Amino acid sequence: MPNFPIYQRVLLKLSGEALLGGTQFGIEAQGLTHLVQKIQAIVKLGVQLGLVIGGGNIFRGMNLTSGGVARVSADQIGMLATVMNGLAVQDALQKIAIEARVMSAFQIETICESYNQRNAIRHLEAGRVVIFVAGTGNPFFTTDSAASLRAVEIGADLMIKATKVNGVYASDPKLDPTAERFTRLSYNKVVELGLGVMDTTAIVISRDNNLPLRVLDMEQPNALVDVITGQDIGTLIHTENYNE
Repeated sequence: MPNFPIYQRVLLKLSGEALLGGTQFGIEAQGLTHLVQKIQAIVKLGVQLGLVIGGGNIFRGMNLTSGGVARVSADQIGMLATVMNGLAVQDALQKIAIEARVMSAFQIETICESYNQRNAIRHLEAGRVVIFVAGTGNPFFTTDSAASLRAVEIGADLMIKATKVNGVYASDPKLDPTAERFTRLSYNKVVELGLGVMDTTAIVISRDNNLPLRVLDMEQPNALVDVITGQDIGTLIHTENYNE
């Protein structure tokens, strides 16, 4: 296998849980350090990296909507949670001399830049990690959809969804130890089987723009570097059989 990157530009999608460390809520220093070390390993390869982080470690909209709060308001609060995570990651990266920029889907210019596709690409080409926050800027869209959208907009060669599972399974492997793990899937098959890898909007955006997606276990040693240098781990989802 090559020891150099086979992808020039990558979008990494993480859940907010990546920042929890050993805690149940919020941002934990050890979890943050662990994450930026993994990012540092990618950056050292010369890869241009975009990052989308969920906000579930801080806020989950379902907790409010079940209590009667309007979905629009709950989603807006969730977007703000992703801004908090993005700022924390930016600060941690800068402390280890990695330039980073947070770009928000809605205007909060005293805190970070507003998202602009051309400026995002300029930052990437300059070697800065770009952290996309506030989702798409609209309610009713998940950070999965935001990740697919930003990956397409910046011309990413690959989107990586980092999870706690080493790929996509036919059913929950925690409940069914015999569940089949897929090494290859088409986007259409993901929808057909209802696998729940990402929401349907994210799947369609990726499929229609021929964006490959790799799902892997974030905690597997060197997983991110291994994928970027061409090793076949996790599950690769692609547009083969688009017209099936």
